[in-house]
Amino acid sequence: MTEKDHNPAPNEPADRLAEVFDLVGPLYRRAQRKVEQDAPIEGLSVGVRAVLNMLCEHGPMTVPQMGRAQALSRQFVQRMINDAAARNLVEFVPNPAHKRSSLIRLTEEGRAAIIAVIDRERAVLRQAGGDLSDTEIAACIRVLSHLLRFLDHVDVD
Repeated sequence: MTEKDHNPAPNEPADRLAEVFDLVGPLYRRAQRKVEQDAPIEGLSVGVRAVLNMLCEHGPMTVPQMGRAQALSRQFVQRMINDAAARNLVEFVPNPAHKRSSLIRLTEEGRAAIIAVIDRERAVLRQAGGDLSDTEIAACIRVLSHLLRFLDHVDVD
């Protein structure tokens, strides 16, 4: 068998979706490195940035809620929350719905830090958008959302 036999021209949806996955991994890792290179101003790791962003978007959440929302283990989220709490970026508050699982919320310092990071990221993304149309971006979001929903049942713990 030749290499071409193993890599036929993509023409069916499964082949095209495989191309998407082949791009998503390197894209994610490069974006992660970019965030960590740019974040020293706030000193945020990618993990701390992720939990601060969730709290900024959704308000107070529990560690298990954050883990489920981002397909991350509770242990990883707890480490990121502990790092953020040590820097006074988040605080633990009582959870009226569950006595043993505190709610985590942003402090003012945490809100300022994540907003600064998001603003910087948006400035870079404005440059990256180039000649992409709204239709192309909407199609990308639709495809990635579909794949995420398809894999929603995968356990992360």
